Amino acid sequence: MQNKIQNNIKTIELFLKGSAFYRGIVLTISVVIPLLFFYSIDLFIYAPPIVLGAFLNAPSDVPGSLKRKINGILISIVLTTLVTFIIFLAKPIFTILLIVIAVLSFLISMISVYGFRASLISFSGLLAIVLSLAVSKPDIQSILIHVGLLVVGGLWYLVISLLSGWLSPKKDDDQLLSDTLLLTGKYLKIRAKLLSKPHKREKFQKKALNIQTQISEKHETLRELLLEGRKRSGRSHSNEKRLLLFISSVDIFELALANTLDYSKIDSLFGVKKQHLNAFKKMNKVMGNHLITLSELLIKKGKLPDDTILYTTLDETVQAIQDYKNEIQLPKAREGAITLRNLHEYQKLLLEEIKAIRRVLGNVKSNSKVLIRQQDSRQFLTLQEYRFNIIVQNFSLKSPMFRHALRISIAIVFGFALGSLLGVKNAYWIALTIIVIMRPNYGLTKERSKNRIIGTLIGAVIATAIVIVTKNTTVYMVLAIISLTFAFSLIQQSYKAGAAFITLNIVFVYALMDPNAFAVIQYRVIDTVFGAGIAVLANYLLFPSWEYRNLDSVILEVIEANNNYLQATKKLYHNKEEHNLEYKVSRKKAFLAMSNLNAAFQRLTQDPKSKQKESVLIYDIVTLNHTILSGIASIGSYTVNNKTTKPSEEFDILIAGISTSLKNAASLLTDNETQKLYKQQSVQLAQEKLIANYDYLSQERDKDIEAGNIEIDSDFLLHLREAHLITNQLIWLKTLSSNLRKVTFKYKAVFRLN
Repeated sequence: MQNKIQNNIKTIELFLKGSAFYRGIVLTISVVIPLLFFYSIDLFIYAPPIVLGAFLNAPSDVPGSLKRKINGILISIVLTTLVTFIIFLAKPIFTILLIVIAVLSFLISMISVYGFRASLISFSGLLAIVLSLAVSKPDIQSILIHVGLLVVGGLWYLVISLLSGWLSPKKDDDQLLSDTLLLTGKYLKIRAKLLSKPHKREKFQKKALNIQTQISEKHETLRELLLEGRKRSGRSHSNEKRLLLFISSVDIFELALANTLDYSKIDSLFGVKKQHLNAFKKMNKVMGNHLITLSELLIKKGKLPDDTILYTTLDETVQAIQDYKNEIQLPKAREGAITLRNLHEYQKLLLEEIKAIRRVLGNVKSNSKVLIRQQDSRQFLTLQEYRFNIIVQNFSLKSPMFRHALRISIAIVFGFALGSLLGVKNAYWIALTIIVIMRPNYGLTKERSKNRIIGTLIGAVIATAIVIVTKNTTVYMVLAIISLTFAFSLIQQSYKAGAAFITLNIVFVYALMDPNAFAVIQYRVIDTVFGAGIAVLANYLLFPSWEYRNLDSVILEVIEANNNYLQATKKLYHNKEEHNLEYKVSRKKAFLAMSNLNAAFQRLTQDPKSKQKESVLIYDIVTLNHTILSGIASIGSYTVNNKTTKPSEEFDILIAGISTSLKNAASLLTDNETQKLYKQQSVQLAQEKLIANYDYLSQERDKDIEAGNIEIDSDFLLHLREAHLITNQLIWLKTLSSNLRKVTFKYKAVFRLN
């Protein structure tokens, strides 16, 4: 019980010191100051549109480069102002108003094709449509004044945002780094469970895939923040420090992916002797917990945790290898011992990265410098294209975004028209709920609808209790301000909690103007349920965009990225110095493509059961691609971190065979002519030669043991480990790529029949 209380206190502390709460305070300040200022000079009539301008343009203020942040808010100001002006002009004639709402909401929704920040600008535009319906302006002069004050409000928010960034310039960086280390720690702990729980592996693998997606998304944002920030402000100690943390987190992620084991082989090797894996499982958990603790230090500061357990647990893994060899005896124990040795070496490398993170957090002086040239750093950034042609290409029913834009425009018009015809007091609340809830895919819309309704009911119950207890307007004012801060802070982290605070804020704001607060609560609940129902039905019935229809391009992207990563790894094995940058860039692209496929599969599982076409087959494709990525990463990681021998001809032949299988799988998705399999006889012969080479080294070691030479030469051990890892990974990749080709063929055949 005490631990639970301490954990809750720690969670609250981390939230209050985090960037989300800080951003909530920034928005609250930008809202409260104009209200207080204009009230004090008896010109309160000008405050609401300025506050509205600040509120409308806050959504696009998300982590990213300063240039993109400023441009995003300025574009949002222009869009929201223009939209509000057009809606005001159309309001006198209801039919024209509905047509204008339909056209504007469709066009604004299409802006989302330009990426995440653009989708938030689009949201601001949709919000402007709905909120302008709540305001009445009788003549052109009052309209122009209102619109002008909206611009002032938007610029005011931009100033406050820039000022808050100047006061706390690294808040977003530290929060993202903290989130990344937290997720990476959780990922290591899940990987620990995969070692010894075969009956729950599918469940844990799905969790691991989900966390991988989140980690990749954090890495993408951090690349923009840190590399762009470094380019703008130079190599300051603060920038270098955070970049070192980021690089270590990427290396840990790659090492973890590179050590995705062939669990069926682990099961056959260790069978009932799984106790020898316990120390390795414990090491992963200890490192995961340590990363989680370090992630908290980035936010709340404090002393570094004791690291003794890391070293004692690593010693236990060494002892576990020896115990295994003592029990099974060489040479029978060789295969298992080398597997455990490779696992131990991988965990040692992870520990080195954790030590590097500790050094940075402890401000220990180090000779480490981040040597990334400006022209090289650009290759790691995923640049969003803003060509007009992109939106033109999406003007087709084949485009999920086009279908979403049509869907949301029809739903908004229907919801607002229905509410108006039924005489609902605040019909625009229905449209507002639709805008906030509706997403391009059905599953997320349904989930947000449920959370919105539950959050609204919780907020309504709390608001009712407070209204019953007191009629004090000062209390309402204070609670309105506090609830606004928490609503904006929590909306991304917990939509349910965010919805509860939004309801509280609306109720208390209306309670300040209208003594009958109970009516406000009642209408708020009814309109939310109405809007949520329309959003879910619209996603199901209007131009539905079921995820299985959009998977071909995502699968194709990951197969091609894996093939490019494979070729870059081959080049790295031939020459580390010359091809190191190419390897890292292709690695980043492969990880990102895999993240996109993971996310697409997650969306598929949220669709109705009847629309999850061949989900088992698709899951096979996802896991095969993930395992192929891990196999390639394993070879690349070993090459980067160890001295390697000269690549053999057999190595190149097997790589070529694997690459051809991947290309064939890709060609099935594009309906192109498949390529002939790469010299199957040569590939088989190359595989046999690699196995023979490993067997020869093993036999040489057996002779040494028979001669009484128990201690193995370090160079020979490295050679033996390299032969074991490279041979096994290449044979595994050959099998996996062949299986992927077969599963992709079956996948396309099934969907052609449907």
